[in-house]
Amino acid sequence: MVQSIDYFAVAPPLVLALAAGLVLLLDAFLPRRPYVRPVLGAVTLTGVLVALGFVIAQASRSGEAIRTFCVPESLTAPTRGIPAVSPAAPPGVEQVTRTLTGTAAAAPGPGTVSAPSCSFVVDDFTLIFAGLVLAAGVVVVLLSMTLLASGEIPVGEWHFLLLCTLTGAVALPASRDLIMLVVALELVSLPVFALTGLRRHDGRASEAAVKLFLVSVVSTAVTLFGISLLYGATGTVHLDRLAQVLRERAAVPAAPGPGQAAGTALPQATGAADVAEGYVSSLHIVYDAPPPDLSSVLTVAVVLVLAGFAFKVAAVPFHAWAGDVYQGAPVPVAALLSVISKAAGFAGLILILVTALGSESGTWVPLVAIIAALTMTVGNLLALRQRHAVRLLAWSSVAQSGYILAPLGVRDDEATSASIAYLVFYAAMNLGAFAVVMLVSRRAARNELDDYRGLAFRNPAAGLALVFFLLCLAGLPPGLVGLFAKIVVFRELVVGNVGWLAVVMAVNTVIGLYYYVAWAVRILTPVPGRAAGKAAPGPDHGEVPGDDAPRAVPAVSSEQGITGHAVPGASSGQEDPGRVLPSGRDAERAVPGAFPDYEDTGRAAPEAFSDQGDLSGREDVSGPQVSPGRSVSAIPGQGPDTPHITPPPPPAAPVEDTDGGGSRTGWRAGWVPVAVAIGLTAVVALLFSVAPQMVLDLLPGVVGIGR
Repeated sequence: MVQSIDYFAVAPPLVLALAAGLVLLLDAFLPRRPYVRPVLGAVTLTGVLVALGFVIAQASRSGEAIRTFCVPESLTAPTRGIPAVSPAAPPGVEQVTRTLTGTAAAAPGPGTVSAPSCSFVVDDFTLIFAGLVLAAGVVVVLLSMTLLASGEIPVGEWHFLLLCTLTGAVALPASRDLIMLVVALELVSLPVFALTGLRRHDGRASEAAVKLFLVSVVSTAVTLFGISLLYGATGTVHLDRLAQVLRERAAVPAAPGPGQAAGTALPQATGAADVAEGYVSSLHIVYDAPPPDLSSVLTVAVVLVLAGFAFKVAAVPFHAWAGDVYQGAPVPVAALLSVISKAAGFAGLILILVTALGSESGTWVPLVAIIAALTMTVGNLLALRQRHAVRLLAWSSVAQSGYILAPLGVRDDEATSASIAYLVFYAAMNLGAFAVVMLVSRRAARNELDDYRGLAFRNPAAGLALVFFLLCLAGLPPGLVGLFAKIVVFRELVVGNVGWLAVVMAVNTVIGLYYYVAWAVRILTPVPGRAAGKAAPGPDHGEVPGDDAPRAVPAVSSEQGITGHAVPGASSGQEDPGRVLPSGRDAERAVPGAFPDYEDTGRAAPEAFSDQGDLSGREDVSGPQVSPGRSVSAIPGQGPDTPHITPPPPPAAPVEDTDGGGSRTGWRAGWVPVAVAIGLTAVVALLFSVAPQMVLDLLPGVVGIGR
């Protein structure tokens, strides 16, 4: 028995896997030189683009879905061995007998052939999610190039893990059995917490990685428990056969025996040992007595599977990890979590709920509606309190998950299409916002909302782009794509007679307007009292036109003769020697975020800025207290106790390293990829705003998942 493989069907994930292997080999054998970073980034970007090209080629191919990894024909032979049914059996027993043995649901008769079940199916549903993931992957790779320009993160490991995540995210929507679904989901999840912790010596990133790891392990355990119950109750792992078993179980008329509840009895099926060539599942069940009622087992299985995927998409009450993980992770990883990981989670959730558990909709539809209402409400309320840009986007992403879940609380095919359409719109808007945040975070280490004040005047392109993305998320003109996406979901809720959920969504839309507009107002508000000009950058501090973070501050001197660099906003009309920043590279350790060229600004010594003017942070100010490495000398006429800080000599010109990290001043090259990412997302969001109906026209056949 030889399993045939359609390599055209598996081309996108196969290309990504090969690119990941190539990146690993190049990283191992190429010499440690600065050019390695752009080479590995180019290989990664090429692999993603080639995979996207295969997805476009598959979409242009008209006809039926492409199937591979199917049950061999030898196991789908004519069902000559279907177990016999007792002549006295009531109607419907023959159908249930086929259900228990896993045979086809076709009309009975000799020569009946069952349709093969496949583990990998490329249909419209698969193409939509694969295209979304790969398009988002291009943006994430560009943002990664900007992040890796600092040279502090291992480049080869980063790109390898990123390609592994994309491989799982592309394979997941094509998965049509429970085993492959779980494997693809874990291939999406496991590399992400490694990416989160790759920035060494960053305690916040390590904490975020541990939290994400624990959440991933718990969600996987819960999902596997639910899937094991589904397999135990149905005897099959293929989603189409699982749905068939559950439909037939629900359609069988009750034949209660003595002491049995209605719908639980099944007369004994005789002749089961004669099954020879018919397709049977690995779990072959033959009852000598009426089988037990499995409705409670199915209910528990549905709840567990729903809870497991709720962890993946950060739905309430499984959302608490989102804020800390998004803030601690590098910005490209936060963008990946908010779009790619979320898209993969929703793809798996829709496949299991709609394709496999459609007959159990009475159980999961009310639960999904309640979870959606809680998710959008809690996410928006938490976003109102945020002052950190990434945390605000994190809780905003939680609220957006509620909007995406809402149509699944209606349970019809059109509502499912609305959920997918909203996810496509949301991806373009959110990726653009993260791209601008990535740009600003390189110059403002704290990355708080106040750091964006006046951004439209300092960097008009970035500021106006972020305002546009925020208006898209809020659903205000000119960002009409967000308004159109919400109308699509709102319409399905009203048509589906879920009016209470539509009211909750309308209220949350108004709440979301507040923090999106408040952030946009900060960007468009000029900073009062800001000087027209800017100090010229120092020899080791690059400058990007239009960006605003202070790169060099003019030297000042107080009456006491202390020289150094003044801290912006530190003085209030008088010279305060305690608020003087020494020049040179020691400055980066004194003021967090003042010199964001360097990644180690977290080594701040806040005690050095006490109101007592003690540069060393000691309480004893009787004598000259200075930080190590600085010289103290007396100034004539000023007394012996007056400290004079002699700044260290300027750092030498950067030398190329030998481990492939590059010099610290090579950060200029990182601005090009992030600028391209902002431009791409802005063009897509603008196109969606101008012609949103075009996107819906590109979503045909979504209602026929796997059919």
